[in-house]
This record gives sequence, structure tokens and C-alpha cells, in this order.
Amino acid sequence: MNKIFLIFSLSIILVSFGNYVFAQTDDQLTVLETNLGTIIIEFFPDDAPKHVENFIGLVESGFYDGVIFHRIIPGFMIQGGDPNTIDGDPSTWGTGGPSTSVDAEFNTIKHNRGIVSMARSADPNSGGSQFFIVHADSNFLDEQYTVFGRLVTEESFETLDKIAAVQTKPNDQPVNSAEVTITKAYVVSRSEISNLLDLEEPERTESTITPSTGNQKYESTEHEIGFSVPEGWLLQTPEKTQSNSPDVVAVGPKIGAINPVISLTVEETNQRTLDDLIMNKTETIKRVVEAGNLNIISEEKVSINGNQAYVINAVGTFFSNNESFDVKFREIMIYDTEKVYTFAYSNGVNEFDSQLPRFEETIDSFEILSQNSLDDDSTNKEGGGCLIATATYGSELAPQVQQLRELRDNKLLQTESGTLFINSFNEFYYSFSPHIADYERENPIFKDAVKITLTPLLTSLSVLNHVNMDSEESVLGYGISLILLNVGMYFVAPAIIIIGIKKQLA
Repeated sequence: MNKIFLIFSLSIILVSFGNYVFAQTDDQLTVLETNLGTIIIEFFPDDAPKHVENFIGLVESGFYDGVIFHRIIPGFMIQGGDPNTIDGDPSTWGTGGPSTSVDAEFNTIKHNRGIVSMARSADPNSGGSQFFIVHADSNFLDEQYTVFGRLVTEESFETLDKIAAVQTKPNDQPVNSAEVTITKAYVVSRSEISNLLDLEEPERTESTITPSTGNQKYESTEHEIGFSVPEGWLLQTPEKTQSNSPDVVAVGPKIGAINPVISLTVEETNQRTLDDLIMNKTETIKRVVEAGNLNIISEEKVSINGNQAYVINAVGTFFSNNESFDVKFREIMIYDTEKVYTFAYSNGVNEFDSQLPRFEETIDSFEILSQNSLDDDSTNKEGGGCLIATATYGSELAPQVQQLRELRDNKLLQTESGTLFINSFNEFYYSFSPHIADYERENPIFKDAVKITLTPLLTSLSVLNHVNMDSEESVLGYGISLILLNVGMYFVAPAIIIIGIKKQLA
């Protein structure tokens, strides 16, 4: 009897110890109260001790009270933690944080639904206060971002779904920020929460890390252009309020006093020559120079990728919150017959040269895609580009298309089978895609019809984001299965319906 009691007691101790290992801490949880529900997070201090300490410290200081989830992509993640979202200009959302950062603690925990991970820029050690919660398994992020926690109650997951479902703008910002505000954040003991889920140890990856390409591709069907910006920089498409306001902004990690920024502004030439545009630019700059805020270092005409261009280098002193900042600029105006594309790079004077090569890579990668394909793997360089990108641009399907492109670059093209398939597919696809894309631009009703038709295809392909494709066999297996699935959807099922109708009419 004593032996049975001893074994039973030992079992209880082992079970308790096991739960302690899975949670990695039995003390502190964080509660995030929002208008759509409560989110409760437990932490993984064994995997990311600095991030856990940093996050709990910010919570206890009241840092997160009043911030919003400013970037919401259903089927991917929700991101919050930027103090700029409390009362800052929406164009600055995603660029703010504390004065200190946390060094990366990349680990093997997978980015599955409910995981809490630290947002960062291209600099791996740039984590601060911004974090994201994974809405649907996103394993392409594994071992590239620091996982430090996860959701632990059913209500937390329900709240995650509610936030992911709110209405958003084209740049993924919420239309109604009050819905997604963290009204209060605080730390509690585990014993204070009675409805914790019985969770197992988080799933971990055993695969090797896919090498980074060092940049991320941006494409616009509206302006028919494409270019690369540094990987990890926050890419935004702010609402255009004036003709000379930026269409695209990429914000990098703060190294010195300010964040480096690369922006692109697209304007119609309205039959003006490059000289006419330079004259207008000179008049505008002249007023700033006369006010004593700007110094022109140099200006010259050059040729970039076969297009006429005009380059200005300048230095200026600017003031914000009673602080002065010495800022250096490089602006490049690339001229085309119908449009002019103005790229601008700005950074602190002392840090300007450190990121200048990355800006030059952006300029070198710039393409006017009305003359090329809207997909960088295309071998067909004429016509209107990618019919899928054109049909889904600015719609709820756009994030799915972007994730599939990342899947293609980071997984499919890392295997011989995947590369062979993509090359063969492109040769077939771009034999007709540009013509359909042109007609989509001319006929909005036709574009909507194509988008509706593509929805089941993109949904089925999105399954690939949640599977491991790290071998030739897995690529072939999943690829063949999805081909058969889509053949069934687009050919077999309609054929069965048509045959059935004919039988009824016979």
C-alpha cells in the first residue's frame, strides 16, 4: 500500500514537473485587455529570456496601455506594440518603439497559430516593443524571428480571430482603431487564471534555416513597376493625400538618431519633359534652401536602367520635439514618357553611408513592368504581366498571393523539382497571362470575374504554407496532389455537372 501511494505521489510530481516544463515558467502571465476580448500570454524564458524580461518590463511600466494592433493580415498575423499608434500620425505606425532594443534569440519553436513573436527590421537585433500573434500557421517565419510566448486560453484565440476579422485599409491598418486597442496590459500569476488550456510543449522545427535573400520584392499593378527593398524593413503604402506624397515607404532599423527611410513617389508627367520637371523641383528646393533648412551638395543628370534620371544630394537640419537632427538625403528622379518615379533615401548624416548600398540595390532593381512581366521569373517580356497579380491587387486575396510568392522563393526554388516545375509553368503561363492582364485593366467586371474564379485555386495553394517541403519527394508529392485537386475543381466537377444536365434534358 505504501509503495502504491509512493508511486501515485511520484506520478503527481512528474505530471506537475511536466506541465512546468511545457510552460517554462509557473509564475507570470500577461493579460492584454481589448475592446474585442482578453488575450492571455504565457512565456518561454528558456528559449528567449531577454525577450520575456523585456516584454514583462514594458507591460509593468504601462508601455502597452493604449497602443493598437496596427497591422492586421487575416490568415497570417496581427501586429501591435507601437507607441506611435496612441496619438501619432498613421503614416508613422510601425516605426516606433522604446529607446533600447533586444538582441535576437532565434529558437526552434514553430510559428504556429497562437504563437507570440517579436517583430523586427532587417537588423536581427532590432526587436523593441512591437510583437505579433500568429493567426494561422506561418512556418516560413521559423528561426528568423524570436518566439517568446503563446496564447493559453480559449477566449484568447477567440479574441485573436475577432481582431483578425476587423475591416482594414489596403495597407493592413484597421479602419476603426478603437476596436483593436489594448486598453490595459498587466501581469498576473498563473494561479489567478482558472481557464487555462491544457497545452503540450510547442512544436519545434528540425529543418535547416533557409538562407536569406537580403531583400523583399515590391510590385504594383497600379503603377506597373517592381523593385526590391531591404529585407526586414517595414514596407508601407500610405494613403496618398497629395500628388507629391509617397506611394511606397520602407522604414529600416534605427541605428543612430533616426530611422533610415526609402520612399517612392509616382506622378504623371502630363507631357512635361525631364527639364520641365527639374525646373519645378529646383523652384521648390530653392525656397527650403533660402529658409536655411537645406544645403544642396550636388545635382546631376544621369541614365539609370536606360531611363533619363536626375540625382540630388543634400544635407539639412530639422527639429522635432525640441531636438535637432542632421539629415542627409539622396533623391533620384527616374523619367518615363508617361510617369516620373522619384526615389528618396534619408538617414542621419553619420549613418547615411552605412545604408547607401542598400538604397543603390533598390535603384538597380527598379523595373517598369508595363514593358516587362509582373513576375520576376517570367521569360515573356512583353504584354501586361501576371493575370493573378492584376486580378487580386488591393483585394483580400493580395496577402495570399504575396505568401505564395515567398513560398515559391524560399521553398520551391530551393529544390530541383520545384525549380523545374516553376520554369515549365512560367513558359506555359506567360504565353497567355499578359493578354488577360491587359483586358483585366480595361474591364473591371472581367477583373472581378477572374478574381472570383481564382479564389478556390489560391485557397488550395495556400495549404502549401502549412506543410514541410524540404525534400524532392515532398515537393513532388504535394505538387501532384494539388494539381489533381485543381484539375478536379476546374475540369472534372464542371464536366460531371454538364453530363448530368445533358442526361436530364435527354
